[in-house]
Amino acid sequence: GHRQTHGLSSMAYSKKEFRGWTIPGPVPPGAHSNQPSLEPGETLDAIGGHFRIFQLQKGHRFSTDDILTAWYGTTWAPSVSRALDLGSGIGAVALVSAWRLPAARFVTVEAQEESIRLARKSVAWNGLSDRFDLRLGDFRDPGILAPHETFDLILGSPPYFPLGSGVEGDHPQKIACRFEMRGNIADYCQIAARHLAPGALFACVFPIAPTEQHARVQAAARAAGLSIVRCRPVVLREPERPLLGLFAMIRAADLPEPARSTTWSEPPLIIRRADGAIHPEYSAVKLSFGFPP
Repeated sequence: GHRQTHGLSSMAYSKKEFRGWTIPGPVPPGAHSNQPSLEPGETLDAIGGHFRIFQLQKGHRFSTDDILTAWYGTTWAPSVSRALDLGSGIGAVALVSAWRLPAARFVTVEAQEESIRLARKSVAWNGLSDRFDLRLGDFRDPGILAPHETFDLILGSPPYFPLGSGVEGDHPQKIACRFEMRGNIADYCQIAARHLAPGALFACVFPIAPTEQHARVQAAARAAGLSIVRCRPVVLREPERPLLGLFAMIRAADLPEPARSTTWSEPPLIIRRADGAIHPEYSAVKLSFGFPP
């Protein structure tokens, strides 16, 4: 399906070298003391550089979609002091973004208690507690974000499907990540538009196939007063057609008139070659967030 796991293997923290590749960057402070411990049913996995993420063995696990959302947003908004991750789940998007933006502070909003519990453990393990404000709640609820709060970068990996439109899975954590239980792409765009700083970027991932899905994200952006300034199709494996799209949006009011209705469509990003090997461009993407190619 669309939510494929990323395929990154667990890697012991003490193993700094991996097939001739050395983990870049400083060791996070949290790696030295007061580390949260693994509980039954959990794993501790590599997410980027020295950073690790706590996940459930049988629950929702971070995906290629999460990695690409973080990579795309931080690529086109490299100067960020405050970032917001909507529907942040177990924290994968924010953790990768925090690795790439070491000076930025993050607010994350997640409605599932189990997911935010794991995210808090990951933030503590990686020594990021002074950079993260993790909020439990539905991002659509009044009060979860103050009206005056604005951000230089907003990220979102929204669920793709209305409830009842497919097989929902066997774990509540998985269902909420795939199906629109607490908001859809239109809600993500509306909230992002309210909290973007002038000229700031909202980056998200959403299907572009079938065409009805692509139309949904385009309509959601227009309704929220956002302009899609960039779009990058994603091919999961050659020679398949692109199923996903990465979108970069800015408030239309912040753009000159000609740019408000113009989207730069980029060449597809290919994840795997036909033989299953990692595509060279995706190897470069992985290197950019501190992971072996």
